[in-house]
Amino acid sequence: MALIMDPKSGESIYDPTCGSGGMLLNSLLLVKERGEEYRNIKLYGQEINLITSAIARMNMFIHDVGDFHIIRGDTLENPTFIKNDRVQQFDMVIANPPYSIKKWNQSGWTKDPWGRNIYGTPPQGCADYAFFQHIICSMKEDTGRCAILWPHGILFRDSEQSMRAKLIEDDYVDCVIGLGPNLFYNSPMEACIVICRKSKPAERKGKILFINGFEDVIQEKQQAFLSDKNIQILFDLYKNYENVSRKSYVATINEVKENDYNLNVPLYVEKYDLGEVKEPLEMLIQEWTESSRRIKQANEEIFSILSEVGLNDQ
Repeated sequence: MALIMDPKSGESIYDPTCGSGGMLLNSLLLVKERGEEYRNIKLYGQEINLITSAIARMNMFIHDVGDFHIIRGDTLENPTFIKNDRVQQFDMVIANPPYSIKKWNQSGWTKDPWGRNIYGTPPQGCADYAFFQHIICSMKEDTGRCAILWPHGILFRDSEQSMRAKLIEDDYVDCVIGLGPNLFYNSPMEACIVICRKSKPAERKGKILFINGFEDVIQEKQQAFLSDKNIQILFDLYKNYENVSRKSYVATINEVKENDYNLNVPLYVEKYDLGEVKEPLEMLIQEWTESSRRIKQANEEIFSILSEVGLNDQ
């Protein structure tokens, strides 16, 4: 995610649910690895858990990060980075929000004092689009961009369609990367990465890139991960922003609208090349036909034997 976001020297980077600060650190270290000035990058994070937020601050000290602000608190209930009565805006937001939390202040969101309710109020049983709207509001108008790891239900759930439609019509969605299951710790649900930009390059305006990353996820036992090689494949697909058979497709907003604002990747990128499966499919049909013939023949032989011993009427 940090690779796609391309953090730059002097920028501000924010994680609204930062956990132990890993994604913030990875973003800063990427700039350092490129040999660029990284000590002027400002890191901001909010984390609801007391111990985890303390670990995040410790991580910053261990890695000698000079300018960081890690605050403990509930991002939806009480965002701590505020400027002029609105949430502070950053160059880059990177996040993996807690998925589909049910216990949150939905009634408070309808009259959010920080103006984050720009697309509507999410259902009580799923606060995903509350986090999403918070992130959109936290992006600068010119350089603002985000990469968010979500459960893939965010792409198509009917209860959130109106909010998703407004987000798409605002032309903020830049790319959707579909990933496989087991990327979330202790959960088998499928994941996706949604990339948004407040100001897209001219050649990307009115378009959304869909990337099929299902085959790039490595499954080991009950856990899945992306290798460095697979990460590079996905990054190259994003960077090239073009149609690649079975891997990526550049859709217009009108195409997405025709699909009722459904962002599910298989609607736009075929997982399989029909030419490749034609021959195996024909082979399977032949095998099934031959198997059926053998079963029929065996049944006829059984009934013949039963008839000879007078048991066919039993």
